[in-house]
Amino acid sequence: MRAVVFDTDGVLLATAARHAAAWKDTFDGCRGEWRPQAGEPPLPFDAVGEYRDLVDGRSRLDGVRAFLTARHMELPPGAPDDPPGCSTVYAVAARKEAIFTRMVRTEGVEAFGDVRSVLRRLHAMRVGCAAVSASKHARSLLRTADLIGCFDALVDGQDLDALALPGKPDPALFLEAADRLGTGPEHTAVVEDALVGVEAGRRGHFALVVGLCRDDDPRMADALLAHGAHLVLTGLDALPAALHGHRP
Repeated sequence: MRAVVFDTDGVLLATAARHAAAWKDTFDGCRGEWRPQAGEPPLPFDAVGEYRDLVDGRSRLDGVRAFLTARHMELPPGAPDDPPGCSTVYAVAARKEAIFTRMVRTEGVEAFGDVRSVLRRLHAMRVGCAAVSASKHARSLLRTADLIGCFDALVDGQDLDALALPGKPDPALFLEAADRLGTGPEHTAVVEDALVGVEAGRRGHFALVVGLCRDDDPRMADALLAHGAHLVLTGLDALPAALHGHRP
């Protein structure tokens, strides 16, 4: 195993809970406008189950589309310059962007405690490391957490747009990272905490797909395995040994 591609939110940075809260604020704040004629508004967004199944790991636009599809609702697509709102897919995505940005500006961002030590160990093992995210915030967040210089490659939401890459569960982001590392998927591991992420890793034929379940939830661990993880870890400390012992 010559390289590892890490998802960012929830694997490297403790931002997953803020993303879930931002999505809930976004969707719940639109419930009144989405009330059908003479009907009840949609149920509140489930920041655990629906976050995990519909939006975690996806780009903002794909997350909005997945939520609307699951709720049997339709909105016009709108345009990329739509202001934050509830009337189009782009407007809802912009609403989530604004809410999450405000949260990060107010609360800051931190790396998980096991990240730096594991990255040092991997570099000592001459294992290349890349960070991947569908978010356009990833680069600035990694810089804020003082991790930006720890990676040999970074592929984020800006690259997704610039290269017209499809989002997860398509493996394009991971394959782009492996290409930048010069290793190819057959010599690269993927570490993901999102279901669509582990599915993307398997679709990309990566040699090892690690599901990360930091809260040690047996149901989430089973779901990660069901979506394609070769193994599930509760933290990154065991990753170097897993790489050393894995045989494709």
